[in-house]
Amino acid sequence: MGKLQGKTAVITGGSSGIGLATAERFVNEGAYVFIAGRRQSELDRAVARIGRNVTAVQADVTQLEDLDRLYSVVGRERGQLDILFANSGSIEHRTIEQITPDHYAKTFDVNVKGLIFTVQKALPLLTGGASVILTSSVAGVMGLPAHDTYSAAKAAVRSLARTWTIELKGRGIRVNAISPGAIDTPIIESQVSTAAEAEALRAKFAAATPLGRVGRPEELASAALFLASEDSSYVAGIELFVDGGLAQV
Repeated sequence: MGKLQGKTAVITGGSSGIGLATAERFVNEGAYVFIAGRRQSELDRAVARIGRNVTAVQADVTQLEDLDRLYSVVGRERGQLDILFANSGSIEHRTIEQITPDHYAKTFDVNVKGLIFTVQKALPLLTGGASVILTSSVAGVMGLPAHDTYSAAKAAVRSLARTWTIELKGRGIRVNAISPGAIDTPIIESQVSTAAEAEALRAKFAAATPLGRVGRPEELASAALFLASEDSSYVAGIELFVDGGLAQV
């Protein structure tokens, strides 16, 4: 029997990268998973890849009506929610001189506003003892040039894990943050213009990481499984770094 047998999970940003790898792992461990993402074509490919016990809902976490629709589907099909992985995020490089109101709004809308309302609107469905996992980043604790607003947003995510641990303790809901380092996902390509630049960025990250490589999405999925399962039954309010040592030494 899997570690999540009979559980229901929602994963935002679930059509690629860390979210998709985690959805696959959760299903293999016995969960029924709802994946949410903005692009229907990617959701369709993800459902085909996972193959069973998965429902895709097209949703933009910055649009509250989309979140309402997502949880309406979850409620109608499963009736409750045991695991929420608020994983959607985006990054756009800007130094302090380059920050614009539009850039600021875009960054905080996805990484903070979207995450807050992803969790808030799930509350009526969350079971007692549910696990809520928030995706933060090593950027939240490191000084990285041109990551000004992104780093600030991810630091806010870490803070929310602490606050919600206290606010939701009466329901036994565990809230934890997971902080990836450099992971080989499409977000790397999104930061550059060419395949060669992406490879150079991977090499740069690998050189900066004590383990000498970028991480795999499956390694983040293993960490998310730990936080989602009873293996972490006495773990609450933490930031779990899965970064090859990048932010640790």
